[in-house]
Amino acid sequence: MKKRELDHVLRAAGRITGEKQFIIIGSQALHGKYPDLADDIVKSAEVDLLAAKSPKRTEWLNAIGVYSQFHETFGYYADPVDEKTATLPKGWKGRLVHLPPGNTEGVKGLCLEPHDLAIAKYVAFRDKDLVFTRELARRGIVSEERLLTLLDQTQIEEHLRSRIRNQITRDFHAERGIEEPAAEKQPPTASAVEDLEAIKARGRAEWLKLRRQVGVTFPTSNPTWARDSSKRSELEPDSGKGLDDDTSE
Repeated sequence: MKKRELDHVLRAAGRITGEKQFIIIGSQALHGKYPDLADDIVKSAEVDLLAAKSPKRTEWLNAIGVYSQFHETFGYYADPVDEKTATLPKGWKGRLVHLPPGNTEGVKGLCLEPHDLAIAKYVAFRDKDLVFTRELARRGIVSEERLLTLLDQTQIEEHLRSRIRNQITRDFHAERGIEEPAAEKQPPTASAVEDLEAIKARGRAEWLKLRRQVGVTFPTSNPTWARDSSKRSELEPDSGKGLDDDTSE
């Protein structure tokens, strides 16, 4: 989402509610300090908004919410939230960042500071949140030391705090290219390799047996012919791929 699109949502939110100040909770809050970051980090189509002065009016934003005419027309929308939507460190309101001026008809956006935003994402701990936090670390938008300090100021259970602390460390180690502990990258044991080879051998035998049953023969002197999909049986494996190949991720 571009900043001009965020400005558009704020402008519409102001018209609907009569409010002039909204807190931006989600990933679009990055526009506060870093307007118009690359779309791959602020690619979400929604803007999480909370009316700063009259929170009860926040729900009015459903008029420009998901599946609304606004959403269908422009491809982005407002997502009304409340202060309980995100778990944030103590004092987060005092660190809110003003959205740079734009075409908002005087409506102001108050954005979560990037470190506070990152902590909220770590607490949520969804796959997409962890992709987001790792990207913040990779780009140098947040610092490991500051995140760990704010984590200690966040009211969460200790087992969750420990998990987040480990994730923060992994995010910054990945950015520095530090290898994972050797224990997590042990090569397969000899027995495991033998088992895999036995499975492959059985697979080949079953395939050859099936090919003989249907009476299909293939010349071995011309590999190019065997790769020609127009001439081969549907029972033949895909060209360029054998039973040894593993393309799964």
